Amino acid sequence: MTREAAETQVKILDLAESLIRKGGYNGFSFREIAAGVGVKSSSVHYYFPTKADLGAKVARRYTDRFMDALGEPQDASKIAMDVVSQMHGSFADALADDGQMCLCGVLAAESAGLPTEVAGEAKEFFNRTANWLNVSLQNSDWGKGRTSSEIEKQSLAVLAQLEGGLLIARVQQQPDLFDLLTPRLPMD
Repeated sequence: MTREAAETQVKILDLAESLIRKGGYNGFSFREIAAGVGVKSSSVHYYFPTKADLGAKVARRYTDRFMDALGEPQDASKIAMDVVSQMHGSFADALADDGQMCLCGVLAAESAGLPTEVAGEAKEFFNRTANWLNVSLQNSDWGKGRTSSEIEKQSLAVLAQLEGGLLIARVQQQPDLFDLLTPRLPMD
């Protein structure tokens, strides 16, 4: 792939991600992507034959970037609330970027009507993020002496609180509100 072709592909992915985060998977068309990037619609189809191909690639790329930003779970802090704060910070970064939701949170809300491959990539985001939390919390001070089941449930609760916090901040049009909604771990 030429450098120009690679740059065009990245522009398509960037615009699709922005449009999905603002209006959902069904809130954009290839025509809109083509106009925004400055190419013909057939060029978008060249890189991504179907909208499902594009949506799946956008979600996979988003997940990979999110996980790269978190780093390896074995390298996370041994202080459990630092782990939760790091995860909160990653979600806050997504909100601060443009005041929009986590891409995969948007896709998860629409999952019943998504193509299988797009819904699968959204699910993979949550699986990988929960796994990062599981491993990080197992290695933390808080995780010592807790069962795998308890840590797994708490990881999912943290994710649910973060996605819910994004929803509340977005609907209230108050991105700063998200900072007040940091999940807490039970200490007993």
